[in-house]
Amino acid sequence: MRADIQTLSDEIQQAVGLLRRRLDWDTAQKRLDELNARSEDPDFWNDPQKAQSLMRERNRLDDAIKLINEAETELADTVELLELAEMEGDDSLVEDAASGLTALSERMKRAELEALLSGEADGNDSYIEIHPGAGGTEAQDWASMLSRMYSRWASAHGYKVEVIEEQAGDEAGLKSATLLVKGENAYGWLKTEAGVHRLVRISPYDSSARRHTSFASVWVYPLIDDNIEVEIDEGKVRTDTYRASGAGGQHVNTTDSAVRLTYDMPGQERPIVVQCQNERSQHKNRASAWDMLRARVYEIQLQEREAAAQAEADSKTDIGWGHQIRSYILQPYQMVKDLRTEVETSNTGAVLDGDLDAFMAAALAARVGGDDEAEA
Repeated sequence: MRADIQTLSDEIQQAVGLLRRRLDWDTAQKRLDELNARSEDPDFWNDPQKAQSLMRERNRLDDAIKLINEAETELADTVELLELAEMEGDDSLVEDAASGLTALSERMKRAELEALLSGEADGNDSYIEIHPGAGGTEAQDWASMLSRMYSRWASAHGYKVEVIEEQAGDEAGLKSATLLVKGENAYGWLKTEAGVHRLVRISPYDSSARRHTSFASVWVYPLIDDNIEVEIDEGKVRTDTYRASGAGGQHVNTTDSAVRLTYDMPGQERPIVVQCQNERSQHKNRASAWDMLRARVYEIQLQEREAAAQAEADSKTDIGWGHQIRSYILQPYQMVKDLRTEVETSNTGAVLDGDLDAFMAAALAARVGGDDEAEA
């Protein structure tokens, strides 16, 4: 085979071998058989929460095993086709097969990254909290654009998006927004988006058409399940209820159904504030707010553990005002650049429509690389 095709084939074989080792192939197959058998038990769904957790594990293992089996089969079939095409001198077929190998190689690279999502909460659903910086309507509009960008990214990857809380801006945009992204590895991918995002553009709200710079902060934290213990001093949590706001009509509640929790967490300079207003029931909003609070506390505790181990210290402690992770420049030229990984693109429209994979993959690889160095 041609040298470039042989290189692709070798890379795919290496990726498959790595995925097999990370999955612990024999153990994974036995565990999948066990979960399949348990799911057929008539009493399996007597405990819905536990059953859902086991089914999630079962689906993850099934997908991983299928991916490896299909990759091995596709690689073998394509290599065989290539050898036949080269023997017959069919250049067109050789190019088609080479394109197939290139596509397979890209899928395996993403699978390798997903296999590295082995953190305690990486597989969980994820909250995204967005707040505009100073700048009034301009910054609030940028917060709205970010909310749309992440919603589109999630939808493109088959995730479900639920609006937990959203406060409209005075003239346009959003004063704050909290989204819940539901799906396998949602937090594992989205955690790389936490930080300050900077926008440079000609303001649509400036009659003089001047260029403006806006900032918005993005906070990402995982939905916590029963497998993760989080300690909260309930005596330091204040609960406030208020009337949910909305666009008007049926979206405006007439009772104090919205819930805000304020937690004076020991060791923190500022209290943690979470709020939920997406349900008409105060009881449901209260339960969702407590889920958010546990998630926020867990993320803070996780940061503290990582800082103590000096792993990912830079990426974590630099997430603050004035420490932007990415710039989105729409004027005087088109460019989105991640300041951590140097990944950039001039296709700003695609990025704002949710095409974030290249940025997420590079940031995840950099974080994993930092972990490996810390362990060495």
